Amino acid sequence: MLRPGNAGSNTAADHIEVTRLALAQLPQPRRRQVLIRTDSGGGTHEFLSWLTTPGRRLAYSIGFTLTDDIGAAILALPPEVWTPAYDADRQARPGAWVAELTGMLDLTTWPKGMRLIVRKERPHPGAQLRFTDIDGHRFTCFVTNTRAGQLADLELRHRRRARCEDRIRAAKDTGLRNLPLHDFTQNQIWCEIVALACELMAWTQMLALDGPARRYEPKRLRLRLFAVAARLVRGGRRLRLRIAAHWPWASHLAAAITRLQALPAPT
Repeated sequence: MLRPGNAGSNTAADHIEVTRLALAQLPQPRRRQVLIRTDSGGGTHEFLSWLTTPGRRLAYSIGFTLTDDIGAAILALPPEVWTPAYDADRQARPGAWVAELTGMLDLTTWPKGMRLIVRKERPHPGAQLRFTDIDGHRFTCFVTNTRAGQLADLELRHRRRARCEDRIRAAKDTGLRNLPLHDFTQNQIWCEIVALACELMAWTQMLALDGPARRYEPKRLRLRLFAVAARLVRGGRRLRLRIAAHWPWASHLAAAITRLQALPAPT
């Protein structure tokens, strides 16, 4: 969705519109089983109030800006309330902790049931310290309306939203890095074509590929699958794809075709 060049990162109306478009793509029964995750750009009163409108029943995990009040609350936390954070394999991660700040701040102007959780970690070697880093530690916050679950699990769930950065990187490698056309409407069509290509690749990897191939970047997919030299031949009233036997990744493509043929017919 193209926006004006002066659009802000925390424009609530744009977040609401994108969320509406995303939910509209889901079957009606699934629209009540959705977790909305954004970075701190989505941490606005208007967007959170829209997510918690009665009858919508959406869960959220939204990044939150580190304010002075939050910084003071962090400094007031006793050491024993910090619990170890998890890595991607749900194991305790050395040098990272999580804690909850909900009861230490005035959140009456925010949606009811909102929880504020903070993560503390030591910056990796060579990282530049920020102005908001306190006592040599880096802090990040997020808010959620999920009531159950350990803090480390909720924080890990929120951090996994970074997978969207992988999709953005893949989209840039598929044509989204530049808008090549002159007219605004023409570039909108270009973005739609790029989005279709990204969706086709994602579904192909999920349905036809297996193992590490499910995580191939577009460049590797083009090298190993899309750029194969082959011919379509007819014989015996059938259409066949003839691939050179010496092609290095012929077995990968044959396995993908076999997996697709085994899928049930669409209803």
